[in-house]
Amino acid sequence: MKGNNPWKTLSSRSVYENDWVRVREDEVIQPDGQKGIYGVIEIPASVGIVAVNDNDEIALAGQWRYPLGRYSWEIPRGGSHGDPNLLAVAQRELAEEAGVEAADWQAIGSVDVCNGVTNDVQHLFVATNLRPVHARQDPFEQVIAEWHPFTRAVEMVMQGEITEVCSVAAILKLEKLRAHAGNPMLRPTD
Repeated sequence: MKGNNPWKTLSSRSVYENDWVRVREDEVIQPDGQKGIYGVIEIPASVGIVAVNDNDEIALAGQWRYPLGRYSWEIPRGGSHGDPNLLAVAQRELAEEAGVEAADWQAIGSVDVCNGVTNDVQHLFVATNLRPVHARQDPFEQVIAEWHPFTRAVEMVMQGEITEVCSVAAILKLEKLRAHAGNPMLRPTD
């Protein structure tokens, strides 16, 4: 059964929509043959950026996350609002949240976020060869950017200080890529 869709969609309707998300309710035939309802949260593609400076430090964005009711440290990241040019989205988000722009970019894959209830796919990038620019945060955001040694960021992931899934995946993926890469962009500077 691997690869075959055991679900059948009978109907679909929008239940709620705003600029960031759409909640859809589908009437379905489940894999067991029974009728059911499946709720899906639709979120346009988003990006996460591991920005690495010449001192092998990465930008971390700290902000209060309303849904969780707590402060969170994350890599700079954000939504595309439907813009298909994900590199341009990543460039905007990096300038907005970390106040830097990068001359060099490398895509390092994507991650599905909570794929049992949402179609949220976050595309991951490494940005290097940085220079400062004016940070242009959205009016509703209060993001604090800090630079941490890459090795410290890995420790923060492992100690549960960084828990946001896109950030965890991007930092650990970059750590693994560095261990096996011949690409100097992914290796720490000496």
